[in-house]
Formats: sequence, C-alpha cells, structure tokens
Amino acid sequence: MANVSIIIPALNEAGCLERTLRQLSILNPAAQEIILVDGGSQDQTVAIAEAAGIQVAHCDWASRSRQMNLGAAQATGDYLCFLHADTLVPDDLVDIIDKTLAESAIACAGLISLMTGPTQTRWGISLHNLLKTHYAPLLFRPHLYFYQGLRLLFGDQAMFCRRQDFLDCGGFNAALPIMEEADLCLRLNSYGHIRQVNRTVRSSDRRVAQWGSLKAHLTYLKIGLLWGLGVPATQLKPFYPDIR
Repeated sequence: MANVSIIIPALNEAGCLERTLRQLSILNPAAQEIILVDGGSQDQTVAIAEAAGIQVAHCDWASRSRQMNLGAAQATGDYLCFLHADTLVPDDLVDIIDKTLAESAIACAGLISLMTGPTQTRWGISLHNLLKTHYAPLLFRPHLYFYQGLRLLFGDQAMFCRRQDFLDCGGFNAALPIMEEADLCLRLNSYGHIRQVNRTVRSSDRRVAQWGSLKAHLTYLKIGLLWGLGVPATQLKPFYPDIR
C-alpha cells in the first residue's frame, strides 16, 4: 500500500480542528503523516495540532495555495491528500486513495461533499456541490470532459493525487486566491483522468448558514460560470469572503 500524506491548510480553525483531527486519528489504515500548515492563526489552532501530535508548518502569510504547496514540499508520502480543517473523512480514506490511484489512468480524485451543520444536512447545496464538479467542465471544456475525463474538484472534496504528478505540474498556483483546486485539475488532467469517487466527506455548513441557501446557490453558480468564461480569480475573490 502506498503512503499517504494529509495536508491541512488552516487559519483560525480552533472551533473545528480538534474534531477533524480526532477523526483522522482513527483512520484504518493510518496515514503516513498529517501536516497542518498554519497561515498565522490568532486562536488555538496551532496548540490544538501540537497537542494532537500533528506536524505543524508555518506559512509566511494566509494563502491556501501557498500553504498547501508548503505542505506538499515537506510531505514524504507517495500520495497527497488536501483536506480542509472543517471536513470529516471516512475512516477508510487511506484505502480509498490507494485503490483509486492504483489505476494509472487516474491522476487526481476527490470525494462527494455533504454540507452539514449541528442540526441538518443541506441536501440542496450538497447536490449542487456534486453537480458543479461536472457542469463547469461540461460547459466550458467539453472536449476534455468527454475525451480526457476532466472533472473540476474543489477544496471541500478532500482531493488527492500522486506527489510526483503534483510536483511535476507545478503544484497550486500561488497567485490564485480562489479556484486554485480547479486550476490544478486542469493541469493534472494532462497526466490522467480526474475522478469523483462515490464516497462522501462531511464539511461544515458555516458559509451557507451565514449566507442562506439561496445566496449560496447563486454565488457558487456565479463563480463557476464567470471562471469558466475567463474572469480572473482575483476578481472573483470578493464574491467568496473567508468565513470562520
């Protein structure tokens, strides 16, 4: 079985990190390593990670792309999994990654994200999350969708790939403040198919809870369509502020 490095970019995630790390502690089989890359947290994020025995790296500033690239540079596993601090994974995640990437035709994959909160699962938003992996490449890169297996994955899908492919394609574009995962999928697609695995992770619904379902649907749709039409990610970032 190949070795898996899990990389978690974090900024002020004390409210959810302990639960995420607790779930990672029961992975069977276990990950080779878990690396939390902190972007300058002012809360107990780093202390929680250190108390859990997690390797902590410090990034020069809060940038998910830079943080994930730093984690990848320090990782020693054959496979890299990029995980949000508010996302809970199945306890057989390592086995899922190993079996998926054992297929040489697959370069990158992610799971299906269910948006959940303290009292509910947001099925409508969860369905949109599933579909947006397909509709953006289908609309704007149909030749790649049908002939090269392009799918666009996003951060809350626990995306994973081979470490060597990640390094060879240049990793995440550090200049992008948003859509960095989709951009990586486009470049990794030259190494093989991008797959959405039929398993789920559970991600916090805090953004939807603050915005409301209608605004969340419209925002996700707007960002996806504008990005597909070539609007720079720097102009899209104001539509997607950080929420903790």
